[in-house]
Amino acid sequence: MTTLKPIALTCPVCENRFGSSAVLRRGSAWRKRTDFQEPTAGRTTLPFLVHMCPRCGFAAAAEDFEEPRTDGSLRDRVRSELTPRLGGRPLSGSEKLEFAAKVALWQGEGMRRVAELWLYAAWCCVDEGDTEAERYFQRFAARAYEDALASYDGVDVDDRAVITYLVGELWRRIGDAATAQAWFDAVPAEITKPSGQEWILAGARAQRDAPKEWFD
Repeated sequence: MTTLKPIALTCPVCENRFGSSAVLRRGSAWRKRTDFQEPTAGRTTLPFLVHMCPRCGFAAAAEDFEEPRTDGSLRDRVRSELTPRLGGRPLSGSEKLEFAAKVALWQGEGMRRVAELWLYAAWCCVDEGDTEAERYFQRFAARAYEDALASYDGVDVDDRAVITYLVGELWRRIGDAATAQAWFDAVPAEITKPSGQEWILAGARAQRDAPKEWFD
C-alpha cells in the first residue's frame, strides 16, 4: 500500500510557499513491464516523486527546494519556458515530470537522472492513455540514457548492461527495430557479473530474437 504525506515547500525560483505530497511508503509489485515499469492499480505514485511550484512551474525533488535561491539563468528559463504552460490548470503527471526533467537538465544534473525523469514521464503516459506522448518522452529518455552511457562516469560500470538493455527496449517500443537490435546486441559486452546478470542477457536475446513483452 502506498502512503503519502503532506509537506511544505518554498520555491527557489519565485519564493512561493506551497503544500505538496510526498511518498512516505510505496507499495511493491512483483510483475514489471519489459521497460521495468511496475503496473499500477489506481493512482500512480510517480508524479509524487517530484514537486512543482504552482506559480512558476519549477519542478524537482524535495531537496532541491531547500537550496538557496537559484541563479538568474535558471530563473529566466523557468519563467520563459515553463511558467507560460501553466495556464491556471493542474498539470498531468507526465507534464509534471517533463518539467522536472527540463529543470534537472538546466541545473546540470547527471544525464542518467535526466533520463530517469523522462522515463517516468513516459510511464505516466501509460496510465494517462496517451500513446503519442509516451513515445515522445521515450525518445528523450533513450537519448539521455545514450548520453549517460557515452560519458566517462555517467553510469556505474555494473549498471551499464541494464541501461544498455533499457535503451534498446525504449527504441523497440518507439518502433525503431534496427536501433533497438543494435543496443540489444551491445548488452553482452557490458556484462560485469556473469553469474548475476543472466536475466538481462536473456531479456536482450528475447527482445532481439522474438520481440514481444514478457508481461502485458
